[in-house]
Amino acid sequence: MPSISVLTLVQGRKRALVQFIQGLTNSEISPAELVIVHMNEKAYPGELPLTSFPIRCLELQSEETLPLAKARNHAFAQAQYDHCVWIDVDCISSRSLIGEYAEAFEKNDQALYAGQVRYLSQENTQKPDVLEQLENYSSSDPVRGHLRQFPYELFWSLNFGCSRSVFDQIGGFDEHFTGYGAEDTDFSFTARHQNMDMITLPAVVYHQYHPSYSPPLNHLESIVSNARRFHQKWNRWPMEGWLKAFQKRGYITWLEHQIKILQLPSELEIQQALKS
Repeated sequence: MPSISVLTLVQGRKRALVQFIQGLTNSEISPAELVIVHMNEKAYPGELPLTSFPIRCLELQSEETLPLAKARNHAFAQAQYDHCVWIDVDCISSRSLIGEYAEAFEKNDQALYAGQVRYLSQENTQKPDVLEQLENYSSSDPVRGHLRQFPYELFWSLNFGCSRSVFDQIGGFDEHFTGYGAEDTDFSFTARHQNMDMITLPAVVYHQYHPSYSPPLNHLESIVSNARRFHQKWNRWPMEGWLKAFQKRGYITWLEHQIKILQLPSELEIQQALKS
């Protein structure tokens, strides 16, 4: 089977990263390496769990607060192996995940692969036996959970894999997308534009709870900026649910081919959007 580089990004998610690594140590087949890119923060390799596979901690300093596209490209560029699996730092991999990706790569390494996601509640994320009870403690993705094959529109970078040649053919993540929003959908749309297959695998990750916002007012500026970039490239709007919510609350005007920010949310309004 091909050797697998597992890649992830981190910024202020130390506890999640520790459980992320502990999950990988339980894998039926270990990755050949784990590459961690710390975005605008110092690495802390001495504070991570011991593993049978090497961990390489890289630092990426950027003027962007959250340089997701740039950091993902950096992780892929630094990977030592030709087959890479991307797992979001907030996720814990299933024991079979690495093996499922390796088998898929062995059959066909010229496709983009997307994996499944299940969700852990706040209470279950903190339970001491969470690593042994991931399936029992988690719930299905409400959007993708019933789908055996994801459409390109529902590609999400929480859990995916591809060979280096596929990544290079797609061109990596478009670094004109800055901050949060739409850079992963753009990645899959580019794959579709190149007639590249996107294949959904049963490989599961379990998403650890963390506070989030609905709608994500904390990312309003980057979402609007990235929506403009996406529309410029693909002549359609991404993240329509969030844009509609911003418009309904009076933060933006949104016309057929144009978005304009009318006002930014206050800190109080952002906190009021925090999901309970």
